[in-house]
Amino acid sequence: MKKLMIFYQERCPFCKRAFTYIEELKKENPEYNKIAIELIEETEQSDFADTFDYYYVPTFYINNEKIHEGGIKKEEVKEILNKALK
Repeated sequence: MKKLMIFYQERCPFCKRAFTYIEELKKENPEYNKIAIELIEETEQSDFADTFDYYYVPTFYINNEKIHEGGIKKEEVKEILNKALK
């Protein structure tokens, strides 16, 4: 299983939607519960966030490789979770 990091902002509506999709997908496929997800609130951890190359949130990294940045659909979240399971 790979390391999944999500950079987000607390007030971001796209981030909230992404987290909703993650919870829905975990209910649909319990295998996703095995994925360790590190959440980085970029305004609270700006020094760390600044070491990564992205502009929009939410941004998903698997093993420090950017997989997705910005607004996201449920199908895209599912693809990311599947990649993290491999």
